[in-house]
Amino acid sequence: MSEQRRAERLDQPREPRGVKLPRFDPEAFGRWSEGIARGMGTANFIVYMTVVIAAWFGWNTLAPADLRFDPYTFTFLTLVLSLQASYAAPLILLAQNRQTDRDRVALEEDRRRATMQKADTEYLTREVAALRIALGEVATRDFLRSELARLAEELDEAAQRRQKLERRQQERPAQERPPPRGGGAHLDEPLDELDGDFARGGRPEGSTGGR
Repeated sequence: MSEQRRAERLDQPREPRGVKLPRFDPEAFGRWSEGIARGMGTANFIVYMTVVIAAWFGWNTLAPADLRFDPYTFTFLTLVLSLQASYAAPLILLAQNRQTDRDRVALEEDRRRATMQKADTEYLTREVAALRIALGEVATRDFLRSELARLAEELDEAAQRRQKLERRQQERPAQERPPPRGGGAHLDEPLDELDGDFARGGRPEGSTGGR
């Protein structure tokens, strides 16, 4: 009675009735089917099958009548080949479905990696653009070289002007040179053209010709 009441309870599912089918691992069965389909798709299978059928025909045709197990019309061979074809087609379809699933997973993985690579490329592009903008106001090596070359040319020109001025001062006669200040000894010092204390004639700028 207690078992009947327990079976009639509505808060618990009923146990399935009928014949219980054997359980199997789908992954193991799939690998097994792929192995069979892969073996049937090779040249060795075709060669072995041809040899077996030829031996079957030869034995049931040339052997003594009491030893022939499948005489002409080879009904048993036809049944075997039909069974083989009926099982081969589902196994091949199962192997194709598994390969399709693997291809779909690989395609999704490739799409995910492509998306990540695209994001990384866009990030690197933005970083490079930011670096180019930041380096836009920084002096480059070519700019420094050009500036140093221009400065060296200016220094060379100034040195040449100074040398020309010194040669001109050395070429002047001794009487055109100004007397030393303070009545001291005469010093052979060239007159600087930039000096405003003496004019070109050797006299001070403020003195007149009568003095």
